[in-house]
Amino acid sequence: MSAASSASYTDPATKEAPNMTDVERGSAANSHLLNTTVHSLAWKGITVTVKDRETKLPKTIVDNVQGIVEAGEILALIGPSGSGKTTLLHHLASRPTNALSTSGTVLLNGVTPPSPRTLRSVTRFVEQEDTLTGALTVRETLYFASRLSSSSSSSSSSDDGAGTTSWQERVARIEGLLDAFGLRDQADAVVGGPGLRKGISGGQKRRLGAASQLITAPKVLVLDEPTSGLDSVAGWEVLIVVASIHQPSTSTLNLFDKLLLMSHGKTHYFGPVTGVAAHYESLGCRMPVHVNPAEFMLEMVNTDFAQDRESAVQRLAEMQHAWTRSRGAQELAAAVAVVEEKGSGVGHLEVVEQKPSLPRVVLTLLHRSFIKSYRDVVVYGIRLAMYTGLAIMIGTVWLRLDAAQESIIPFINAIFYGSAFMSFMACAYAPAYIEDYMQFIKEKRNGLYGATAMLVSNFLIGIPYLFIFSLVFSAISYWLSNLQPTTQAFFTWVFWVFLDLLAAESMVVLLTSIFPSFVISLALIAFANGLWMSVNGFMVPPSVLNVFYKYVFHFWDYQKYVFENMMVNEFSERVYSCAQVESGCQCMWQTDLADQCLIRGQGVLDQYGYKPGHMGRDVGIMMAIIVGYRLAAWIVLKLKR
Repeated sequence: MSAASSASYTDPATKEAPNMTDVERGSAANSHLLNTTVHSLAWKGITVTVKDRETKLPKTIVDNVQGIVEAGEILALIGPSGSGKTTLLHHLASRPTNALSTSGTVLLNGVTPPSPRTLRSVTRFVEQEDTLTGALTVRETLYFASRLSSSSSSSSSSDDGAGTTSWQERVARIEGLLDAFGLRDQADAVVGGPGLRKGISGGQKRRLGAASQLITAPKVLVLDEPTSGLDSVAGWEVLIVVASIHQPSTSTLNLFDKLLLMSHGKTHYFGPVTGVAAHYESLGCRMPVHVNPAEFMLEMVNTDFAQDRESAVQRLAEMQHAWTRSRGAQELAAAVAVVEEKGSGVGHLEVVEQKPSLPRVVLTLLHRSFIKSYRDVVVYGIRLAMYTGLAIMIGTVWLRLDAAQESIIPFINAIFYGSAFMSFMACAYAPAYIEDYMQFIKEKRNGLYGATAMLVSNFLIGIPYLFIFSLVFSAISYWLSNLQPTTQAFFTWVFWVFLDLLAAESMVVLLTSIFPSFVISLALIAFANGLWMSVNGFMVPPSVLNVFYKYVFHFWDYQKYVFENMMVNEFSERVYSCAQVESGCQCMWQTDLADQCLIRGQGVLDQYGYKPGHMGRDVGIMMAIIVGYRLAAWIVLKLKR
């Protein structure tokens, strides 16, 4: 019985299919998530041209390919490396292909989707190397994927409308997928990654990647070299499944309904899996008995290892030409034409896909990020250790400084060093953010959420941790160094350290979003921090800083406002004793207290041009800088494909 037909039969008494598995029960419970809108996916004349890496000339890697898959069918794409399988999959799923040009038509229900967004809204794509959050368990990965794709209701029924899933339905669906993909024993194991204990194996990650997309109830599932476990689940939910597969076993190949065989970007066969042997027999190439059909096909269309490459290429061209003149090619063209002629329209697809609201998505991402934050030491644990170590070092190097003039310059140095290096160490956030970024790109391409939800949740999850860092750092270093010993001054210091970290992390988010490579982003973050340190007013006082750096960088350097307000916090309300010499009293800064052998702290501030009373303005500027970084990052993520 085919996948489509088996999915349509139910026992009238129980309303369940006979001999239902757990996953089938989960699917039955989620009947409102079944595919009732997309009846066919067809494509014709698909041609993709890219720039050749070696010659830099245009190269066609998908050449006039056509095909059709209907609801309940699973299509296998087979071909040697470089045959264009992955590029075709990306094009069908409306994902980036780095193409110079593309042509051809993709049809949903026989008509061209009104926009790429429509196609993405009903399609899920599973990469060869899927991006997963290492700190989550297998069950949690499925749970959050489900939450991001559908709203939830408190009722046990699914009468709330399309896209609404009750808690019981969600749990049933998760448990069913765990069984279907052979992940039951690993359900509570973390996925694994740097800074975490050993996680699940690579093969299990591949299966989890497929399951995490299937749980979002796609209408079309596209997989780049998947593993087993799809046949029972996809068949029950009447999905359209398109999958590239590398050298499948005979039993695996027989699970597919249709086969698309490609080589050098061209079609060599499209049709039922059971018909490929007859096609090659008609070409005079009988398939040997007891030979894996997939291996036979790949050997027929692969020229990479041919001893006489020229004759092999000529023979391949003849076989491809024979396919274009075959009855199977004519039937395929006719089937695509019939579907296009009877096109039922897809204008309603985006209405049916009821996604969770923005606040609900943000809460889900916050929940997921919170779990990651306390399980994965790379996220915040390492930074807490770094900031604590920095605080101890500063507190013990600048230990118990006196309120005397010989301590003034050390106080200034401690203020600069503490604030600047707290900012600099924010680069340690880059690896954790890159993982979030890669997860976001995958989920954005699959239509789960956008840049707004990503950045809002990222900002909110960081606030309490950054405040804890500020408090721990200040509690250690501030009192050890004997900075202005008042409660108000201490919490003012904590506040500016907190703003410093918020701005630094926002800069990390922006630069890493532009260049999501740890090495490149780290280099840029280090350079940017070096620039901010140079022009923040410590190295060169603002009064003598050259015009270019003063007006181009100085006034939007967040470290400038942190350093200035920390200086005001320390010196505006404090006096320091002058040095006692034989002739009397010697003051390095001349203020109105010189006759008392004292230095008013404002005299120190005057050499930098700093005045108290501007804290409110500077806080506003800092918030504008932080928002500016986040807004710029939002634009970058919005433009990312």
